[in-house]
Amino acid sequence: MEKLFSKCVFVWLLAALIGYFGLFPAAATEAPSDKTLSPYFYIKDQKEGAEASFPVKETEVSVTISGVIADVRVTQTYQNTGDQPINARYIFPASTRASVHGMTMTIGETRIKADIQKKKQAEKTFEAAKKEGKSASLLKQQRPNVFSMDVANIMPGDDIHIELHYSEFLVPADGNYEFVFPTVVGPRYSEIPASGAPEADKWIQSPYLPEGEKPEMRFDLTADVAAGMPLQEIRCPSHSAAINWQNAGHAKVSLSPSEVHGGNRDFILQYRLSGRQIESGLLLHEGETENFFALMVQPPERVAPRVIPAREYVFVVDVSGSMNGFPLNNAKTLLDGLLGDLHERDRFNVILFADSARIMAPASVPATRQHIDQAIRLINHQRGGGGTRLLKALEKAVALPGDEGRSRSIVLVTDGYIAVEREVFALIENHLNTANVFSFGIGSSVNRYLVEGVAKAGLGEPFVVTDPNQAPAAAQKFRKYIASPVLTDIAVSYEEFDAYDVEPAAIPDLFAKRPVVVFGKWRGKAGGRIQITGKTGAGEYTRTINVSEAASSEVNRPLRYLWARSRVARLSDYNVEKGNAENEMAITSLGLTYNLLTRYTSFVAVHDRIRNTEGTARDIDQPLPLPKGVSHLAVGGQMARVPEPGLWPIMAGALIVMAMGVLRRRRYSGGHGR
Repeated sequence: MEKLFSKCVFVWLLAALIGYFGLFPAAATEAPSDKTLSPYFYIKDQKEGAEASFPVKETEVSVTISGVIADVRVTQTYQNTGDQPINARYIFPASTRASVHGMTMTIGETRIKADIQKKKQAEKTFEAAKKEGKSASLLKQQRPNVFSMDVANIMPGDDIHIELHYSEFLVPADGNYEFVFPTVVGPRYSEIPASGAPEADKWIQSPYLPEGEKPEMRFDLTADVAAGMPLQEIRCPSHSAAINWQNAGHAKVSLSPSEVHGGNRDFILQYRLSGRQIESGLLLHEGETENFFALMVQPPERVAPRVIPAREYVFVVDVSGSMNGFPLNNAKTLLDGLLGDLHERDRFNVILFADSARIMAPASVPATRQHIDQAIRLINHQRGGGGTRLLKALEKAVALPGDEGRSRSIVLVTDGYIAVEREVFALIENHLNTANVFSFGIGSSVNRYLVEGVAKAGLGEPFVVTDPNQAPAAAQKFRKYIASPVLTDIAVSYEEFDAYDVEPAAIPDLFAKRPVVVFGKWRGKAGGRIQITGKTGAGEYTRTINVSEAASSEVNRPLRYLWARSRVARLSDYNVEKGNAENEMAITSLGLTYNLLTRYTSFVAVHDRIRNTEGTARDIDQPLPLPKGVSHLAVGGQMARVPEPGLWPIMAGALIVMAMGVLRRRRYSGGHGR
């Protein structure tokens, strides 16, 4: 019995020690078909040397901010310090709002402008050039915020510079404008089988440097900020940077030399304007074949209570079976606070939904104490049960009769466990001119696709509570956000100005600390007037802009790309038609017409000379640094691939000796294994 026990202990100790130290790769115990796409730790190649394994040597970023438009140029420098040709692949992030509209490749004195092609055609062009021995580069969108760059036939001693050009609209939050340049793609957890994985997901299998190791790639960024009006402040909370003021509305920002390895975290630049009134403005750009404009309505930083328009809240509350317990209890607490915060001049209604939708009143009622108590009693009597038919409830909400001049907000409270998300998004988007929609996800594992999609479609903001301790702070933020519309019933009319293809098609209410931006095109002369009308708590609001006073400028050239990007986003994000053939054709056409990187179009550049006459090259995936503050646990939780392969037998032998020593000591110490 003792011998059997000793053998079991030996086996157990050996297995435990091997598992603990990550001696063997996980693949050793899995069939190849069981492997999933996952990031892994980079192993230095002793034969080639570390230098040859890091082809991306530097990223330089030049940012020009004019008003609320950022024009960005990113230069990636690829070097080959080895003695054989290489093919490099680099995964890097971007903003979801980035409109990538240009790429060039420079080898020595030769500068090659990339072509925009259909994605599959671009891949064929690149692979053909690679096979022929020509240097080439291929930029693809893997996700709206994740790109891949492939560079073929980088010859020994080469310096190849790839420049990307993109534009972005800066959306202020809480009165702060913020430009963010993401520097590294964090490791992604995946359960997608590696065998037969879709091409669009293979980037997940990227190498990472061990925790604490500085990135080999150098990073530098400069920014020129010209807001068009006085700046109250400008700061860089993410990196050490020097800020040089040119005048009250113009500043230049440069990274400190100590940030040469600062490419392991997002670069964040924030600025605040001095204005406190509703700022409206018009930007124009006359192109060769099309003219573009952007109309901006910027709210004041804070809103005095006297100018807050009368409000109407329609609370759409999920009381289905999945909301039973903690979610519904927290929903009751939230609604009790929201209802108690209403003024008597406000109106409200409550729609409860599960298998069917039950409405408190046929029309919204004044927020008197009597009506509030009635609503609270109705909600408190709910226990949670039945299915989740959200679409019917929202149809009832948007169909409610309303008062002209009163701001309506639909507040959805749910865990989001439904299967008709896109139909919900479409319904909300089609009623933006009648109501804003906000979402509050409650539960330990809410359907964030629905919660975030509802807010995006309704031009609101998503709030999620997964822990009871988070509820008070989240509810306070939510109440503050939805309580301050400053302009309702917004309408934009064009007099003697032939505007068309306007995005978005419907204008929502203007809330404090959040601007409304309209992109569009126009024909003919840049003249006439644009009139913005609406209602505030103080009465009628009218603002007339004379188009002739807004001169067309080459600085506004990015408007063509921003307009195209806004239309692509509408076609690609949160809508019923996503993924069908007609939708794909529309997005592809926009990409090709406006030289825009999309999910269906890519940039490719090819040197016209055969440089690699041997035809062979070593493939290298650029290792990425772990984002600052992220541990190695994000990459499988162990360092399985860091030790040199040649050391594994030695380490295995050492562990076996250790295990045998433990058993030997146990045998001679008189233990019996009981």
